[in-house]
Amino acid sequence: MAVTVAADVLHRYYRFSLYNSPFDAHDEGCAIDLYPEGARAPSPVAGEVLDTKAVRAPPKPYAAEHDHLILVDTGDYVARLLHVDPSVEAGDSVAVGDDVGEHVRAGFFAPWVPNHVHLGFRDHDADPYRASGSLPVDVAVDVEPLAWDGTGTVVETGETWARLDSPAHPAPGERFAGVANDADGVLDGGLPHYEWGGLLGAGVGDGPRRASVAGQQVGTAEGRTVAWDDVTVRANGDPVTGLALFCSRDDAGVKLVGEGVDLAMGDAVEVTVDPA
Repeated sequence: MAVTVAADVLHRYYRFSLYNSPFDAHDEGCAIDLYPEGARAPSPVAGEVLDTKAVRAPPKPYAAEHDHLILVDTGDYVARLLHVDPSVEAGDSVAVGDDVGEHVRAGFFAPWVPNHVHLGFRDHDADPYRASGSLPVDVAVDVEPLAWDGTGTVVETGETWARLDSPAHPAPGERFAGVANDADGVLDGGLPHYEWGGLLGAGVGDGPRRASVAGQQVGTAEGRTVAWDDVTVRANGDPVTGLALFCSRDDAGVKLVGEGVDLAMGDAVEVTVDPA
């Protein structure tokens, strides 16, 4: 049974993703990443802090050596929060929205990933320290699918990423939206640089379903989990690592990621997805 994150919690964050991660904790959508504004992390859960623990992160030249785990007893479950250097300790009570610490950019992050709070849930009799084993997560919001033809103009850039103005968000601040699967639902995850993606908001069928972007098949969905095909994403003909797909409250637009992204503000871009 999935644990549902309430709408009023989700709307405290400008973006969320269940599948945009290469780590076991996100398998089958068993965790959610919540992206807040600012350097401090608001708690997505209420309850009593059970423990905090520093954990060694994969070594990356741009990242902190240690990440941190915060365990919170919500009453129904034990919540696991990651990527926050805690300002709380065991025995503290927290409410939704309380400051629980400062964001940590640890080696679990790819260089193009913004600061976020990782949230997963365990039953009380499960080991809360293991990376895998959390319960599936669901969201109490409808995510609007946005059709996309593969084109756009660069409106935001970083050293390893560029975001396009298309597809445009229909109602910034009012509801969540994401890139539409051509058949149904919204695609979530790193295409194709993470093995698995997600198909959110679509009815779960009995058999496999096609997952596609801008008219090109990119994978096959079983339930809400997508196995990506072996494809290459190109921007104006040049290969990039892939597309970061997520659900956004305030803006939309496809995000191209990777060391090979060489795009400037105002560039017109045509994205193609080619079979490898």
